[in-house]
Amino acid sequence: MDWLRKVKSALKVEHWKLLAVILACCDFISILVAYFLALWLRHDCIYSKIPKDYLHAYLSFIPWYALGSIVLFSAFRMYRGMWRYASYGELVRTVTGSLIASILHVIMITAIFLRMPLSYYIWGSMVQMGLLILSRFSFRLLMFFREGLVRGDEPSGNIMIIGAGEAGQMLLRSVRASKELNDRVVCFIDDNPNKLGRYISGVPIVGNRDEILASVKRYNVSKIYLAIPSASAEDKRDILAICNETGCELKQLPGMYQLLLGQVTVSAMKDVSVEDLLGRDPIQADMTEVFEFIHGKVVLVTGGGGSIGSELCRQVAAHAPKQLIIFDVYENNAYAIQLELKKNYPDLDLVVLIGSVRDSRRMFEVFDEYRPQIVYHAAAHKHVPLMEDSPNEAIKNNAIGTYKTAYAAMVHGCERFVLISTDKAVNPTNIMGASKRLCEMIIQSFDSKIKEGKAYEIPQLYTHIVSEDKNHNGLDDVFEDVKTEFVAVRFGNVLGSNGSVIPVFKRQIEEGGPVTVTHPDIIRYFMTIKEAVSLVMLAGTYAHGGEIFVLDMGSPVKIDTLARNLIRLSGYKPDVDIKIVYTGLRPGEKLYEEKLMAEEGLRKTDNDLIHIGNPIPFDIDRFLEDLDGLMDAAYKNKKNICDIVESMVSTYHPEHKKSSVDMKRKVTAVFTGEDQ
Repeated sequence: MDWLRKVKSALKVEHWKLLAVILACCDFISILVAYFLALWLRHDCIYSKIPKDYLHAYLSFIPWYALGSIVLFSAFRMYRGMWRYASYGELVRTVTGSLIASILHVIMITAIFLRMPLSYYIWGSMVQMGLLILSRFSFRLLMFFREGLVRGDEPSGNIMIIGAGEAGQMLLRSVRASKELNDRVVCFIDDNPNKLGRYISGVPIVGNRDEILASVKRYNVSKIYLAIPSASAEDKRDILAICNETGCELKQLPGMYQLLLGQVTVSAMKDVSVEDLLGRDPIQADMTEVFEFIHGKVVLVTGGGGSIGSELCRQVAAHAPKQLIIFDVYENNAYAIQLELKKNYPDLDLVVLIGSVRDSRRMFEVFDEYRPQIVYHAAAHKHVPLMEDSPNEAIKNNAIGTYKTAYAAMVHGCERFVLISTDKAVNPTNIMGASKRLCEMIIQSFDSKIKEGKAYEIPQLYTHIVSEDKNHNGLDDVFEDVKTEFVAVRFGNVLGSNGSVIPVFKRQIEEGGPVTVTHPDIIRYFMTIKEAVSLVMLAGTYAHGGEIFVLDMGSPVKIDTLARNLIRLSGYKPDVDIKIVYTGLRPGEKLYEEKLMAEEGLRKTDNDLIHIGNPIPFDIDRFLEDLDGLMDAAYKNKKNICDIVESMVSTYHPEHKKSSVDMKRKVTAVFTGEDQ
């Protein structure tokens, strides 16, 4: 029976081809009718008045002309269009094809037969064009009414489209053509005053963004589609902030490429995310130099299973390193990123190692065996409240772990060492921020000693019997030509990271609330994981040693506003459906974070959003000496570890001490009468 199936397959005609044949037949008849009507109208609509010469010329020429016109129309792709979505492009092709055919008609019938009346040429051309357009666009009109009858008179939802440009018009057509939706577009919003009061396919343009709230009520809108892909991030933020107050379902186009590819459809719309409400254009850094730097190099990422570390691994893996080494203490995270990278990059030379940066013997073992040329140091404890309760762990893992990793990198000839820092290192009030400031100072100390040619003066820290100490083993030659460049990268809170507040809020909303915010006025700088990683990688390329790279993250965001927006985006009303509870600032938490200490100053880079902070001078020799005592205190779990850190980090002012001082001042003021 295979031959029968093959015969059936060969005889099967595709649906669009059948429609093309029907349309060609309609065109053939339309051309015959058009020029006969022209001849008939020229002679007062009386057939007997038409001269025999004219009638003979028409009857002899018109069949061949009609067939030739169909061939011409095929060349103009007039039988391949999806007339259900016929638009301006199809109209232009139809008019152009008809005009060319009419010109050929004039030339050929005059040359072969005789000169026809001028009105014959004019009316024939006009009627022909009208019938061709009618045959095509009547199909779309028929489908429009047919779909309206199928859907019923009452739509399930009213849609407002923001943006009455090309994208908005394409979206309107998509909504009307969609079989899945039983919605209708009831109004447009556009900031262009020239469009106010006008209509698009019968839908009014009712005003600018200031009319959104009123129009939602007037037209009973339940869905809002944002169709302005070219708008700036600030404009989108402002418009979405207004839309967010309406309680309507919000969707938007992901980007300009949908418009360029003609893919502006309902299915292409995506949900508005909380990131869209931040109002900052994403960093568009030229990563060419970065990827050229990584290509063919051995790259080590510590903390490679974390949110920042795993994204670093993805970006590095995508640009052909010689070898990628993932180092993490948490095996589940390391295993997850290993599976992902093996699937996406089967040819990647990937090594996944488990271990702690606090273990200098393990770090020396890794550097001895693999000799990484670039190190991205993302391993760290990051949760502020947890570290306040376990301050010694913050010092062990963050400060001492950074020191041991940096030392191993230096003595094994690593080219670049990039520390991932945080804005919490600026004037820290918590031990986590202070520990990251210690990390920055460690990096600056290493860089200073290397540039002075005194790398041998950097002591090795250890808590075990010495076996790999380069100084004590007499292997001083490793310090003769040290060229490792150490830099730090400082940025704010990362959306979607393990320590981000967003996942916490989402979980609380899913559980029905309440959403807990520490303080109504607390603000933070935010950035995406990809932005953070691009900055880290740029730092590794721009580095000359000792810099602290800082991202201009735009305006800070109130956490309270962020929480309320997230509740609305989840389809609920803040303080009505989901309660917001203020729990008070946690230990060591500040109302705001600073990106840079004032005394550091800023220098520009090639990217306007990336700056370099000038290092704050400090006594490096004294600092390096004190680190040994700090490590000893941390490993002995001393209760006064915060006091030791405070003596080493001049900008660290523990929150509990500030509170104590403030309380003493208030008590003194009460007894002295200064509070009156």
